[in-house]
Amino acid sequence: MTAPVADKGTRAAAPTGSGGPVNTTVAWLGLRSLFGRRRGVLLVVLPVVLLALAVLVRVLVDGSAGAPDLLHQLGLVVVVPLVALIATTGVLSSEIDDGSVVYLLAKPLSRLTIVVSKLLVASGCVLVFAAAPLLVAGLVLRPDAPRLALGFAVGGLAGGLTYCALFALASVLTRHAVVVGLVYVLIWEGLLGGLLDGIRWLSVTWWSAAITDEITGGPALVEKMSLTYAVAATVVVVLGASWLASHRLRGYNYTADE
Repeated sequence: MTAPVADKGTRAAAPTGSGGPVNTTVAWLGLRSLFGRRRGVLLVVLPVVLLALAVLVRVLVDGSAGAPDLLHQLGLVVVVPLVALIATTGVLSSEIDDGSVVYLLAKPLSRLTIVVSKLLVASGCVLVFAAAPLLVAGLVLRPDAPRLALGFAVGGLAGGLTYCALFALASVLTRHAVVVGLVYVLIWEGLLGGLLDGIRWLSVTWWSAAITDEITGGPALVEKMSLTYAVAATVVVVLGASWLASHRLRGYNYTADE
C-alpha cells in the first residue's frame, strides 16, 4: 500500500535541502508536533511539581537536609527521564506514527540531519523543563549552596541528553517507543539500578549522579564511579544512539498497514 501523503502545512514547510547537521525547518516541525499535542502539557506539569515540592520542603521542613535526596530521587530519577521521553517521542515517534515523517524522508536530507534536528528540540526541552527547574529547585532548597543547584542542573542536562538519544533510537526501532521508554526507566533505571551494583555502571541516572557529585563536592550520590567514566559513557551513548537512529532511519519504510 502507498504511504500517506503529508498535509499541506507540512508540505509547505518541509525543507528542500540539508544545509548542515541541523535543519531549522525540521526542528520547527518537530517543535510544532510536540506542542500541538496534549503530551506537551506534561512538559510543564513535571517541573511545576518539582518546584512546588521544593517550596513545600523549604517552608515546612529543613530544606538543607532534604535537598540532595529530593533533587536526586525526584529530579534525576523521575523528572529528567520523563521529560526526555515525552520530548523525544513527541518530536520523532509521533511523526512516524502518523506517517508525516515519510514526506521528510522523501526530501534530499541526510537522515543524520533529521535525527540531530529532532534531538536539538528534545534537548532544548530537557534544558528548559528539567535542568533549569533543577537549578531553581536547588536554589530554593539551599540558597546558601549554589554549587548544589548547579551540580544537579548539569547532571540532569547530561542525563537528559543521553535519554533523548536512547529514546530517539527506540522511536525508529518500534512503534511503541513510549511503552519501551517507560519500562526502561521504571525497571532498568529505577528498580534494577537501585538494587544491583553492577547495573549502575550501565545506568544513565548513575552517570548523571556521578557528574553531579563532581560539581557539588558534597556527600556522594554514587560511590566508586569516576567522572571520567561517567562522561565517557555519556558521550559514547549519545553519539552511538544518535548514529544508530539515523542509520535505522535510512532503511525506514512506512506503509499504511504497519
